[in-house]
Amino acid sequence: MVRRIGILTSGGDSPGMNAAIRAVTKVGLNSGLEVFGIYNGYKGMVEGYIEPMTRETIREIVNRGGTILGSARLPEFKDEEVRRKAIHQLGKRGIEAVVVIGGDGSYRGALSLTEMGINCIGLPGTIDNDITCTDFTIGFHTALETVVDAIDKLRDTSNSHHRCSIVEVMGNRCGDLALWSGIASGADMIVTSETGFDENDVLDRLRDLDIIRKKKHAIVVISEKITDVDQFAKKVTLNTGFSGRATVLGHIQRGGSPCPYDRMLASQMGEKAVDLLMQGIGGHCVCIRDNKIVSYPIEKALSMPAESRKPLQNLFERLV
Repeated sequence: MVRRIGILTSGGDSPGMNAAIRAVTKVGLNSGLEVFGIYNGYKGMVEGYIEPMTRETIREIVNRGGTILGSARLPEFKDEEVRRKAIHQLGKRGIEAVVVIGGDGSYRGALSLTEMGINCIGLPGTIDNDITCTDFTIGFHTALETVVDAIDKLRDTSNSHHRCSIVEVMGNRCGDLALWSGIASGADMIVTSETGFDENDVLDRLRDLDIIRKKKHAIVVISEKITDVDQFAKKVTLNTGFSGRATVLGHIQRGGSPCPYDRMLASQMGEKAVDLLMQGIGGHCVCIRDNKIVSYPIEKALSMPAESRKPLQNLFERLV
């Protein structure tokens, strides 16, 4: 039976990662395991930046954003020789298995380590909600609250100046943050990779809002990597009656104290990860599907198609 496990956070940070670290550590310690924190992701694993986790280490972190273990990207981890250095560092400390919290790139690293003899379990830590095997990722709901709060504030000032606020949100080519926040905040338009972006159509609709509906303001929520929002805001000013203003929310979406849902989700997933490792299972990732905590082999999880967002898009169109 496994006696020593490690835990790391990799890729972009997300609110709730600390709650997951806490859950893995507490469940592990209470199950008789020794738990080690691996700092700065796979980079720290390769460099041997690994320390024992104690109850003191995780005290009062459940409400903290970010990750106490730090995070870093290491593209070189795809090379077998680099992974062998990481495994050597784990072996020096007797670490037999690892919980990896991150996105799909982190999952691929976890799968490669499992194939080399170190059982790994992945937890979905990303605000983008772009891991298709799980209904929600750790951090998505907190980021959603941040975005909706920002849009609510922008509406106040937009309404005062007959403005169109174009709000760019994160998502890494997944439109969930834009779609959910657009519905929740009562936006006038939502633009994602799924909806497509027709600049002339958006301008036509804005003119309709101004001239026909006589709205005092307009809110357009758009996913990152769709268009240059600053340039588009200038076109809104030139081609409609609104004064266009672009707001790129950026990394503020990753920060902040995790909401209760993300704390609960991280805790449940952390418990599941430890249970899987104690059963000798590796190469799996933990998910929430239909409100149940389950796991899938990482290979299967990475190949699962994304569920259609058409029902939510239809809902938005009926609410406009």
